[in-house]
Amino acid sequence: MAVYASTTSVDDKTLTDLIGTSALPNSEWDAIKQRVIQGGKNIIDLRDRSSLQSPAYLSIEIIAAAMGGKAFRWPAGTYVSDGHFDHIMMAMETTITHDGVALCRVERTPAEQAELEQSYKHLCTLRDEVIDMGIIPSVDKWHTINEHLK
Repeated sequence: MAVYASTTSVDDKTLTDLIGTSALPNSEWDAIKQRVIQGGKNIIDLRDRSSLQSPAYLSIEIIAAAMGGKAFRWPAGTYVSDGHFDHIMMAMETTITHDGVALCRVERTPAEQAELEQSYKHLCTLRDEVIDMGIIPSVDKWHTINEHLK
């Protein structure tokens, strides 16, 4: 998972301007990033089981947006194949409406882009392991299951 500071602001100051200051020392920022990255695991550890409440609620919000309700503007897992990130499900900045899912372009710092690239490579490794196990077909055959996947 890649965690962005440059796209977040607090009291009209970007988080990147606060990191490394007395308002948000580097050690605290590192701890926040780790909690975000491990968020799902922490919920499971605390509850001793997976938590479906939040995903269920968000699913309802996404369905409502897809049916013409208020747009869903939170990051969402989406199929990405844009020439840079290809044939992968990733949590990305998106807008979901009755017209579908639109990927939002986000300006990232070079360090954030590097984290996203690392996350993408990790996801590709996982995807390819599942393909090698024979659970899903190779990427070049995905269009046979879903004609929209080129």
